[in-house]
Amino acid sequence: MTSFLTHRARVHDARLPLRRRHNALRTCITLFAPYGFRATYHHLTLSAAIPRRLEADPDALVRAVEELHEARVLWLARAQEYAAWRRAEKRAGRRAVANPRPWWLRSWWEGQDRAWYEDPFRHPPLRLPEYVRRQNAILDGADLPGCPACGDARPLEPISTGHGGVGLCRGCAWAPVLCPCGHRHRHRLVPQVPYGWNEIWQRAHMSDDGTPNPHRPAG
Repeated sequence: MTSFLTHRARVHDARLPLRRRHNALRTCITLFAPYGFRATYHHLTLSAAIPRRLEADPDALVRAVEELHEARVLWLARAQEYAAWRRAEKRAGRRAVANPRPWWLRSWWEGQDRAWYEDPFRHPPLRLPEYVRRQNAILDGADLPGCPACGDARPLEPISTGHGGVGLCRGCAWAPVLCPCGHRHRHRLVPQVPYGWNEIWQRAHMSDDGTPNPHRPAG
């Protein structure tokens, strides 16, 4: 597979057709997606103001991939530090993985951000670099106020799991405490929200000028 930086360069290449540059952005997201692929793409359409018609603002693709790149640089630095620490731990005979594991190593079904996979509209409003900085700070022991993911300080939104309940952040549906039943992967953490991935991919929630479409709410 070609690298993130190769596809980032293709997004920047104005000689390429816009559809191909857009597909290069998609590949970059498959290689690094802090909110999960669909939620990260949805976030970038809003933060970079990617219009429904790419021809209306080709530079929006560059803004999107640069936000993603900035966040990835921050993640890479922290991941390399973690990898070096793990190597040192193993050499010292300590092979057990730290618990909780770093945020980028958690599977979607075990993390508090699972709702973003079930409802791509519920991701944090933070720019991706801000989210990565926040997660890295928490990993380093910082006690940040509000929701660990987005900083929202409002009371949690109660969600039923069928035999109990959990509380979700009202800003991004982060679940500080998951269902204690031991089968958390069986529960939806957000209500069933109908959405069509093709509509998100084609940016039906955006207008031609890059503003949110008032007739097709983005979440």
